[in-house]
Amino acid sequence: MSDLDQIYEKVIAGQADASYLMGQELTLLLKLSTRIKKHRAEAGQGGCKIAVLGSYSIQHFCMMLDAFLLGMGINAGIYEGEYDGIKSDVLAGDSDFYKFEPDMVLLLMDHRDIQSFPTCLEEEEAVDRMLKDTMGGFRILWDRIREKLPGCQIFQTNIVLPTERPLGNLEGGTNYSHTEFLRRINHELAVSRPDSVSIVDMEYIASYIGKKLWFDHASYFMSKSGYSADALPMVCAAFARLIAASKGKVYKCLVLDLDNTIWDGVVGDDGYDGINLDPHDAVGEAYRYFQRYLLGLRERGVILAVCSKNDEQTAKEPFEKNPDMILKLSDIACFVANWDDKANNIKRIASSLNIGTDSLVFADDNPAEREIVRQYLPEVLVIDLPEDPSYYARAVDESNAFSWIELTKEDINRTGTYAANTMREELMESFVDYDEYLKALDMQAEVGEPEGSRMKRFAQLINKSNQFNLRTIRYSEEELLSMKEDPDTKLIYVDLKDKFSEYGLISCVILKKTGEECFIDTWLMSCRVLKRGVELLAYDAVYEAAKAWGCTRIRGEYIPTKKNGMVKDFYPGLGFKDCGDGTYLAELADYHRGKFYIR
Repeated sequence: MSDLDQIYEKVIAGQADASYLMGQELTLLLKLSTRIKKHRAEAGQGGCKIAVLGSYSIQHFCMMLDAFLLGMGINAGIYEGEYDGIKSDVLAGDSDFYKFEPDMVLLLMDHRDIQSFPTCLEEEEAVDRMLKDTMGGFRILWDRIREKLPGCQIFQTNIVLPTERPLGNLEGGTNYSHTEFLRRINHELAVSRPDSVSIVDMEYIASYIGKKLWFDHASYFMSKSGYSADALPMVCAAFARLIAASKGKVYKCLVLDLDNTIWDGVVGDDGYDGINLDPHDAVGEAYRYFQRYLLGLRERGVILAVCSKNDEQTAKEPFEKNPDMILKLSDIACFVANWDDKANNIKRIASSLNIGTDSLVFADDNPAEREIVRQYLPEVLVIDLPEDPSYYARAVDESNAFSWIELTKEDINRTGTYAANTMREELMESFVDYDEYLKALDMQAEVGEPEGSRMKRFAQLINKSNQFNLRTIRYSEEELLSMKEDPDTKLIYVDLKDKFSEYGLISCVILKKTGEECFIDTWLMSCRVLKRGVELLAYDAVYEAAKAWGCTRIRGEYIPTKKNGMVKDFYPGLGFKDCGDGTYLAELADYHRGKFYIR
């Protein structure tokens, strides 16, 4: 089987992650994209509908993006706009773009779209007015899409700053230069975008690749290519990651080896004080640099776990006793060190954290260990660390594994709640009676309708939760805001905290009134709070809402997926009667409040 055949088979099977494809030769990817296009002609398009509109040629981007998405298990239908057709597609009410009814819109723009620039020595006030007018043009496009396609997610590129500088060095030191004006546009895109718009940082991608390699003016003049062909895989990988994140395919946890991965040496042989993390040694500093990067991931909400072939106490000693360690034990949410195979230990980590193995990223310096995990856990993203530890951080970063489209307070606090689980487990071991343990947790909840920042988290949880999710229906924040205006729809959130930590918003419910029946459109919960009584508290809120509407029945539905098998018996467990068609019915007159220890 040829290399192309092997890659094609992995893509069709949904087992070719974006970072894997990005590492292939460009000619191979172009051939793959052509084959995928033929596959589409035979198999048809998928359920996820993506419209791509660009101010330059987007044909090759659309073909390769389709391959990248398919490799990540996303079967997409892609609408390809005409060259320089953003305004004509968006502003025309009867365009084929709107007839396509996309779930997502990608707006690929560049510096040539900015028609008006300040003149030399322009006054600041005039520059501000010009900036305001430019941003007004973006808002017209966004508002029009949101008006015609409620709930549609928009991915808008920022502007790649060109290399040509008419003012020379003054471009970076004057408010009226083209360079500075474009920088200000990028800043405004970042800080003033509506929630339905995600900014794709093309300026970073171009800078990473190198502007001299990014810009291919000859190709632009001949075929209107927005950037060089060599940049295409990295651009497609960035978009594929963000689209996957918006569809709930999110990596949450980085699983780390220890010896020669986060420190130089073997702790079992060298001892906690013999491993090299010396800040005055080049190799030691390389590992410290990687640890600082890992700490940065942890501080933004990425869960860190350890999977090491070691004696557990020996493996923990550097964290506890070596003064040159950047990472501490409290930064590690799950610590597994034994002599079992790593594939099974990674399963244990996922089980301990109550997340799927497809939410895990694995980094190990040993190629053999990486290959074993790839073979037995193909859903885990495996990072190929280079031989030189100086570039470990770059290898993880280049994977774009943790490219989320939003960041909330709950994301940042998540790692702390996992670390506090150790204290909860110790508390639980001190009780024979589980109810007494729940009382000792001193749980406090807040139940209400989401507003402001809570709405952002509400939308995020709906689009990320897969396991405790009865129907797994996704809604954008725009759609949820529209629901709040409907008197026959009710959104309910549950916040939770206990004596060890604050979980934040951990459960979402959407109810819809249909006659005398209250239908549970959405019910999901974070797996971090399983078996705490949160579901009973939420059901109590559902009952009260149905009662206030004057309903006599509550109907729920379970739609099975590959990941939500844990809740297949959820409604019968609450006393609902199985209707035989995937729905379950409960009479309000039969409701009995369950026992839960949450204030």
